[in-house]
Amino acid sequence: MKFIVDNWMLIAIALSSGGLLAWPLLRGVNTGSLSAQGAVHLINRQRAVVVDVSEPEEFAAGHATGSKNVPFKQLEEKLPSAVKNKSVPLLLMCTTGTRAQRAVATAKKLGYEQAQAVAGGLKSWKEANLPVEKA
Repeated sequence: MKFIVDNWMLIAIALSSGGLLAWPLLRGVNTGSLSAQGAVHLINRQRAVVVDVSEPEEFAAGHATGSKNVPFKQLEEKLPSAVKNKSVPLLLMCTTGTRAQRAVATAKKLGYEQAQAVAGGLKSWKEANLPVEKA
Protein backbone atom coordinates (compact mmCIF):
# COMPACT_ATOMS: atom_id res chain seq x y z
CA MET A 1 0.00 0.00 0.00
CA LYS A 2 2.87 2.34 0.77
CA PHE A 3 4.21 1.77 -2.76
CA ILE A 4 0.90 2.86 -4.28
CA VAL A 5 0.72 5.98 -2.11
CA ASP A 6 4.35 6.91 -2.80
CA ASN A 7 4.13 6.27 -6.54
CA TRP A 8 0.57 7.27 -7.35
CA MET A 9 1.71 9.55 -10.17
CA LEU A 10 3.70 6.79 -11.91
CA ILE A 11 0.75 4.43 -11.61
CA ALA A 12 -1.60 7.06 -13.06
CA ILE A 13 0.77 7.63 -15.99
CA ALA A 14 1.06 3.88 -16.63
CA LEU A 15 -2.71 3.39 -16.55
CA SER A 16 -3.45 6.37 -18.79
CA SER A 17 -0.78 5.41 -21.35
CA GLY A 18 -2.13 1.85 -21.40
CA GLY A 19 -5.61 3.23 -21.95
CA LEU A 20 -4.42 5.43 -24.80
CA LEU A 21 -2.68 2.47 -26.42
CA ALA A 22 -5.81 0.33 -26.12
CA TRP A 23 -8.21 3.05 -27.36
CA PRO A 24 -7.76 2.39 -31.12
CA LEU A 25 -8.39 -1.30 -30.56
CA LEU A 26 -11.52 -0.65 -28.53
CA ARG A 27 -12.81 2.00 -30.92
CA GLY A 28 -12.16 -0.15 -33.98
CA VAL A 29 -13.97 -3.23 -32.73
CA ASN A 30 -16.76 -4.26 -35.13
CA THR A 31 -16.56 -1.10 -37.21
CA GLY A 32 -15.63 -3.12 -40.27
CA SER A 33 -12.98 -0.66 -41.36
CA LEU A 34 -9.68 -1.47 -42.95
CA SER A 35 -6.52 0.52 -43.68
CA ALA A 36 -5.55 1.31 -47.26
CA GLN A 37 -2.67 -1.19 -47.03
CA GLY A 38 -5.02 -3.85 -45.67
CA ALA A 39 -7.35 -3.15 -48.59
CA VAL A 40 -4.52 -3.65 -51.09
CA HIS A 41 -3.67 -6.92 -49.36
CA LEU A 42 -7.26 -8.17 -49.78
CA ILE A 43 -7.37 -7.00 -53.40
CA ASN A 44 -4.16 -8.84 -54.25
CA ARG A 45 -4.68 -12.01 -52.18
CA GLN A 46 -8.43 -12.57 -52.17
CA ARG A 47 -9.57 -10.67 -55.26
CA ALA A 48 -11.58 -8.19 -53.20
CA VAL A 49 -13.93 -5.89 -55.10
CA VAL A 50 -13.74 -2.15 -54.44
CA VAL A 51 -17.02 -0.27 -54.61
CA ASP A 52 -16.96 3.52 -54.37
CA VAL A 53 -20.20 4.81 -52.83
CA SER A 54 -19.48 8.43 -53.78
CA GLU A 55 -21.75 10.44 -56.03
CA PRO A 56 -20.96 10.14 -59.77
CA GLU A 57 -19.40 13.63 -59.88
CA GLU A 58 -17.04 12.75 -56.99
CA PHE A 59 -16.22 9.41 -58.59
CA ALA A 60 -15.38 11.12 -61.91
CA ALA A 61 -13.06 13.55 -60.12
CA GLY A 62 -10.97 10.65 -58.80
CA HIS A 63 -11.33 7.11 -57.49
CA ALA A 64 -9.26 4.06 -56.64
CA THR A 65 -8.10 2.29 -59.80
CA GLY A 66 -10.48 -0.50 -60.75
CA SER A 67 -13.27 0.49 -58.37
CA LYS A 68 -16.93 0.39 -59.33
CA ASN A 69 -19.26 3.29 -58.62
CA VAL A 70 -22.51 2.55 -56.82
CA PRO A 71 -23.78 5.76 -55.16
CA PHE A 72 -24.73 5.36 -51.50
CA LYS A 73 -28.35 6.34 -52.11
CA GLN A 74 -28.70 3.57 -54.73
CA LEU A 75 -26.69 0.90 -52.90
CA GLU A 76 -29.57 -1.44 -52.03
CA GLU A 77 -30.89 -1.57 -55.59
CA LYS A 78 -27.62 -1.55 -57.58
CA LEU A 79 -25.06 -3.43 -55.46
CA PRO A 80 -26.39 -6.93 -56.25
CA SER A 81 -26.00 -6.30 -59.99
CA ALA A 82 -22.58 -4.60 -59.60
CA VAL A 83 -21.11 -7.35 -57.41
CA LYS A 84 -22.77 -10.68 -58.04
CA ASN A 85 -20.46 -12.89 -55.93
CA LYS A 86 -21.38 -12.28 -52.30
CA SER A 87 -18.56 -14.48 -50.98
CA VAL A 88 -15.67 -12.25 -52.11
CA PRO A 89 -14.43 -9.47 -49.81
CA LEU A 90 -16.23 -6.22 -50.56
CA LEU A 91 -14.32 -3.00 -49.88
CA LEU A 92 -16.46 0.11 -49.65
CA MET A 93 -14.92 3.51 -50.20
CA CYS A 94 -15.96 7.14 -50.47
CA THR A 95 -14.15 10.47 -50.27
CA THR A 96 -13.56 10.45 -46.50
CA GLY A 97 -14.84 7.04 -45.37
CA THR A 98 -17.99 8.29 -43.63
CA ARG A 99 -20.53 7.07 -46.19
CA ALA A 100 -18.58 3.87 -46.65
CA GLN A 101 -18.90 3.11 -42.92
CA ARG A 102 -22.69 3.49 -43.19
CA ALA A 103 -22.71 1.42 -46.38
CA VAL A 104 -21.15 -1.58 -44.60
CA ALA A 105 -24.41 -2.20 -42.70
CA THR A 106 -26.42 -2.05 -45.93
CA ALA A 107 -24.05 -4.42 -47.71
CA LYS A 108 -24.14 -6.91 -44.84
CA LYS A 109 -27.94 -6.72 -44.84
CA LEU A 110 -27.80 -7.66 -48.54
CA GLY A 111 -25.67 -10.72 -47.75
CA TYR A 112 -22.12 -9.42 -48.27
CA GLU A 113 -20.69 -10.77 -45.01
CA GLN A 114 -17.12 -9.74 -45.87
CA ALA A 115 -18.01 -6.08 -46.45
CA GLN A 116 -15.58 -3.58 -44.96
CA ALA A 117 -15.02 0.14 -45.28
CA VAL A 118 -11.63 1.54 -46.19
CA ALA A 119 -10.78 3.79 -43.23
CA GLY A 120 -10.24 7.38 -44.31
CA GLY A 121 -11.64 6.67 -47.77
CA LEU A 122 -10.03 8.04 -50.91
CA LYS A 123 -8.13 10.57 -48.82
CA SER A 124 -6.16 7.84 -47.00
CA TRP A 125 -5.83 5.92 -50.27
CA LYS A 126 -4.09 8.93 -51.84
CA GLU A 127 -1.97 9.52 -48.72
CA ALA A 128 -0.70 5.94 -49.05
CA ASN A 129 0.34 6.78 -52.66
CA LEU A 130 -1.96 4.14 -54.11
CA PRO A 131 -3.20 4.41 -57.71
CA VAL A 132 -6.06 6.78 -58.47
CA GLU A 133 -7.77 7.33 -61.79
CA LYS A 134 -10.24 9.87 -63.15
CA ALA A 135 -13.25 9.03 -65.27
